[in-house]
Amino acid sequence: MIKRMASPDQLVGEITPPGDKSLSHRAVIFNAIAQGRARVTNFLPGADCQATIACMRALGVSIQEDDDERELVVEGVGKEGLREAETVLDAQNSGTTMRLLAGLLAAQPFFSVITGDVSLRSRPMGRIAVPLRQMGASVWGRQGGSLPPLAIAGGRLSGIDYQMPVASAQLKSALLLAGLYARGETHLEEPAPSRDHTERMLEAMGVELRREGNRVALVPPSQPLRALDIHVPGDISSAAFWLVAGTIHPRARIVVRGVGMNPTRTGILDVLRAMGAMLKVEKAREERGELVADVMVESRPLRGVEIGGDLIPRLIDEAPIIALAAAAAQGTTIIKDAAELRVKESDRISTTVAELRRFGVNIEEMPDGMIIRGGGELQGATCKSYGDHRLAMTLAMAGLVARGETFVRDAEIVDVSYPHFWEDVERLASSSPPPTGSSDL
Repeated sequence: MIKRMASPDQLVGEITPPGDKSLSHRAVIFNAIAQGRARVTNFLPGADCQATIACMRALGVSIQEDDDERELVVEGVGKEGLREAETVLDAQNSGTTMRLLAGLLAAQPFFSVITGDVSLRSRPMGRIAVPLRQMGASVWGRQGGSLPPLAIAGGRLSGIDYQMPVASAQLKSALLLAGLYARGETHLEEPAPSRDHTERMLEAMGVELRREGNRVALVPPSQPLRALDIHVPGDISSAAFWLVAGTIHPRARIVVRGVGMNPTRTGILDVLRAMGAMLKVEKAREERGELVADVMVESRPLRGVEIGGDLIPRLIDEAPIIALAAAAAQGTTIIKDAAELRVKESDRISTTVAELRRFGVNIEEMPDGMIIRGGGELQGATCKSYGDHRLAMTLAMAGLVARGETFVRDAEIVDVSYPHFWEDVERLASSSPPPTGSSDL
């Protein structure tokens, strides 16, 4: 599918982003091994989360969905209730599904194989396989276990004290899931803080965790995990596109409702504020251990900044849209210490650089990031998503501020994390011509 776009006279309105992808995955996986029935509302019905549902069903878990797939009922089977799948588990394009399930499968007394699409099969899994082997699981994969498909023979695990090589919520979550079943405590230390959704959810389900700085220790529970009803907050990674668009469009005022404000995820807000954005956080509240708020943004000139260090894990998924904000800012922005972008759904450094250059952006690729010299006017372009949902949405936001028409190829990939994205684009831009729409080019 190709989407045709042009810049509207104004961007004014309200957006309710889809449910948080990270929390949606975890709500299914953790409730599946809990005791009791859990209701999950505002679930993200994107392709990645549907892959997790399909895998858990293949492992013997009953999951019922309503008509629009945004509300689930998960019938927990308990820690010992999973059964061996009759076929290969398919994580599709979802790195979260593969990595978290690798940790869970490593603890099961049966054999499993998990694979994914061509993109996922090129993403690194050695960082998962090595510590799971240290815990006692057998893990095989291509290139010595570093690439999928992964074959896992699990059970009889022991807790470990492990220094993680990267700040990765997926790695941390996989090891904590394995640690639920291990003999002895599991101690993990990260080089920098990463998302802590797993820790918060496990604590709410009755698991004892000790957290101090970048260290977390898990005590294997002696009692079953408690099923947890969850209303999933709006995904701040999806909200980020509107926060940037609302800042760099010359006539914009956007309110994003019900956004998750977990402190390990709000790096995008810190960066935009440092660049001079006008952001207002309203109606802050806590829901099931997660912070939620509405965020209002208005047009405001931006300035270049330097982004790196411990801030990167808190905004790693937002790097492409931050690069677009930098293109509209005055001065130079440097994004560094972000080599992890190379192993996302696409090489997000090279693809972001290549596609923003089509709009006339002065942007330079570095091994671990980008240099963006902002201040120029964006020109409409024909661009492509490389099968990367976050890049596709970044290009759409560029089309909302660029002069002339923009065409985004393979635009349907946004369904991975934001199924109603194009409807929201058209609704917000439709109050003034020219409209957005589809093209049959």
